[in-house]
Amino acid sequence: MSEAQLAHRRLVQSLYKRSLKTAQDWYIDTNLFRRKAVELRIQFDANKNLRHPRQIAQAVQEAERQLQELRHPDPYIAPTAPGGTKFERNIHPDTAEPLDHH
Repeated sequence: MSEAQLAHRRLVQSLYKRSLKTAQDWYIDTNLFRRKAVELRIQFDANKNLRHPRQIAQAVQEAERQLQELRHPDPYIAPTAPGGTKFERNIHPDTAEPLDHH
């Protein structure tokens, strides 16, 4: 596989993952999210066999546009992730240096 093909594969994989994460922001219920995930997979699989570079670029550009359009205004952030409600709460002390108990 050439470097260009590998780069394109990574781009499409990243786009698919970001699409799933965006869908997860909108569909909290697991059943609704799974349905949307299946729809996204069908959309990506429909373009899997494109060979003409212009068609491929157009499909990627359209997917990026849809992703930006559907972005959630208040995306879900895991509580312990940076920006989450529990991020760096009750941090354990650094154990590299002994504590001075004076």
